[in-house]
Amino acid sequence: MPKIRRDAARLFHKGWSARKIGRYFGYHHTAVMKWVKRSIKIGYHPILTNSSVPKVFRKPTNTELEDRICNMRIETKRCGRAIYEQLKREGVVIGKTTVHRILSRARLLKKKSPYHRYHKPVERPQALSPGDLVEMDTIHLMVDKKKRIYVLTLIDTYSRWSHAKCVPKLGAEVASVFLREAVALSPFPFRMIQTDHGGEFGQWFVRRVKRNHRYTRIGKPNDNAHIERFNRTLQEECLDKLDRDVSKINRALRKYLSYYNNQRIHLGINLYPIEMVVPRCWE
Repeated sequence: MPKIRRDAARLFHKGWSARKIGRYFGYHHTAVMKWVKRSIKIGYHPILTNSSVPKVFRKPTNTELEDRICNMRIETKRCGRAIYEQLKREGVVIGKTTVHRILSRARLLKKKSPYHRYHKPVERPQALSPGDLVEMDTIHLMVDKKKRIYVLTLIDTYSRWSHAKCVPKLGAEVASVFLREAVALSPFPFRMIQTDHGGEFGQWFVRRVKRNHRYTRIGKPNDNAHIERFNRTLQEECLDKLDRDVSKINRALRKYLSYYNNQRIHLGINLYPIEMVVPRCWE
């Protein structure tokens, strides 16, 4: 390779164009011009490859400072930028990228999964009648440090009619069975199902829904506002008072959902959810 660079520079000095030399040797003409410039300095000699050793070495960060950054992340749960700004106020000289690098090395950053698929956006329909837009989500309940159970939830954004079920394992098949049960219990048909990008609502689930489906938009948490608020109400009024047992939770859910849909005034509509459904059923 050094001899090829030397010969390319020699042809340039003989009158060949850089583009012609590039086509002849199979290199870009800008590389040829770099060789020519170096040949002017060193003369008719083989042009050696530059060393790949970096000219500037990063100074290692103090171990005590690294430990402090990691502890700040664990204690405050703040992002790398917030930690950097706090250290800056205290007079600590450190780069923002260095803080992120330290947190990444310690595996304290929540990185985006590279396996999430792109979902084509679908226009959000207006909820003008029961079933126009039904939101689904999942609540994760920890049994112990390693084991968890799940509560699948569903709410109609027009009437606020809701359904929920506790399951020991989570998956697309479990979510599709839960949806079929909700359809059978619901006094109105579902015309649009909306979910987040959770693994249980993947393509396998969408193919078995057999009705219109849309994913929430990335960076738009308000898309699922109704179901998220229902999840909080369900946890505060029902789940937090129960043991982490699937059968006990399901028995309690049947009683609570009957109360929620038929006897509990929903402040979003100032009615019982069933009162938003019954007039439509009689029409």
